[in-house]
Amino acid sequence: MLRRNLLLTGASTTAGLLTGSGARAQKAQDTVRIVDRFALPNIDPYYNSLRTGLVQAHQGWDTLVHRDPETFELKPLLATEWRWVDPKQLEFTLRRGVTFHDGSAFSADDVVYTLNLACNPDSRVATPSNYSWIAGAEKVDDFKVRVTLRQPTPAALEYFALVIPMYPAAYRQRVGPEGYAKAPIGSGPYRITRFEPGAAVEYERFDQYWGGSPKGRPAIRKLNVRFVPDPTTEMTELLSGRADWIWNVNPDQFDNINRLPSVQAVRQESMRVGYLSIDAAGRSGAGNPLTNLKVRQAIWHAIDRETIANRLITGGSRVPPAPCYPSQFGCDGAAAVLYDYNPAKAKALLAEAGFANGFEIEMVSYVTPQWTASVQSYLAAVGIRARVNQMQVAAAVQRAWEGRNPLYMGSWGSYSVNDVSAILPVMFGGGSDDYARDPELQALIARGGSTTDEEERKTAYSAAIRRATENAYWLPLHTYVTIYGHSRQLDFKPYRDELPRFYLAKWK
Repeated sequence: MLRRNLLLTGASTTAGLLTGSGARAQKAQDTVRIVDRFALPNIDPYYNSLRTGLVQAHQGWDTLVHRDPETFELKPLLATEWRWVDPKQLEFTLRRGVTFHDGSAFSADDVVYTLNLACNPDSRVATPSNYSWIAGAEKVDDFKVRVTLRQPTPAALEYFALVIPMYPAAYRQRVGPEGYAKAPIGSGPYRITRFEPGAAVEYERFDQYWGGSPKGRPAIRKLNVRFVPDPTTEMTELLSGRADWIWNVNPDQFDNINRLPSVQAVRQESMRVGYLSIDAAGRSGAGNPLTNLKVRQAIWHAIDRETIANRLITGGSRVPPAPCYPSQFGCDGAAAVLYDYNPAKAKALLAEAGFANGFEIEMVSYVTPQWTASVQSYLAAVGIRARVNQMQVAAAVQRAWEGRNPLYMGSWGSYSVNDVSAILPVMFGGGSDDYARDPELQALIARGGSTTDEEERKTAYSAAIRRATENAYWLPLHTYVTIYGHSRQLDFKPYRDELPRFYLAKWK
């Protein structure tokens, strides 16, 4: 924190450096230098669950459907049209004349291969709930595919737009998953020229990208992505002129950055929810204090979420009453059981649970350390002594999936899908992230995701939200407000779906 403040205190010196030739060099070379602290161990979009991976996927791959970032209207992309044959069958007509980055032609074979791989449990994709609703795909002809669903899935086209990029079937089969991760091929506006796991990704504009795409043809020729270990290094790179773009900037740096002549900060509330996962199921150790309902309720009362949102996150952050983002279909805040900030009540509940003197517990986190420390402090005030284990995101996620995180501070952006089917099944559906393991809750969520009747869906999801909150399973802390820092020479626009679109950026 001290180093970060010193960097910004010395802004006038840094600003002088940024007005020199170093700041202009990358515009002259038509390369955006992107620095990100969330390192990507595998760039294959089906084998990472990181937001960083989703961002990279949208630069290098295309999906069948495009969702307009402003209006959320669904538009044709690799599919020119689609129709529902019945509630469980969806037929796509595919675009002709599209080529992958290796020059091979896009066809129905690629779609069928991709979908059948993604929905196959043996494929062990990173986020199975994104694809488990697909039963399979079959080729009707070279440019028509019929997809069969396991159950009616109202948000299917949103998933097709956001998390189902198309593999080149022949190439992926030839090189296998390991070879593909080393040298990936897509059909998007940029092609990947280099990937070094955990270190760097390099892109070049794909000049054979098909005309008329709603993504457009990139104005900037190259993207150079580097992964660094921490936010201080990110900021150092931006202020020293070695980076043109960073994100997830700390809110306390927003005004200081905007005082500099050559860089700027912009912010946008996103669909991401910061949360505290609580091991109600005892995955990290049977019979631990968190399996006690009163202990979990005490935790909910102990944390002043409004203060965290207003004073730490800032920029319009909100406290969601339900375990979902407020705009998502089915996110019924009125169904949630509400817990006010009440340390006295938290202490009383702990005493009733047999922990009058509190207890010690591990809390794993990959979020901003200042935010983690705030939650730790609130818990300590009622007697819960949380030992913080601050980790890199990939390592923390891996531990979560293994069931080893008693308390776990993380965030979930729902892959920007505006439907609770992108968050409730992930956190409560019985998968790797589920620390509740509540069969009744799982059944309600499954019911909400298996019908096209909107009222039935709302009823099931409202009941699920009621049960999740009354049992204090998973605490939504705040919505995220993403702050981006970038060169003033770069024309970049953020969107609420938290998907930076470098193919829409240009130099001023």
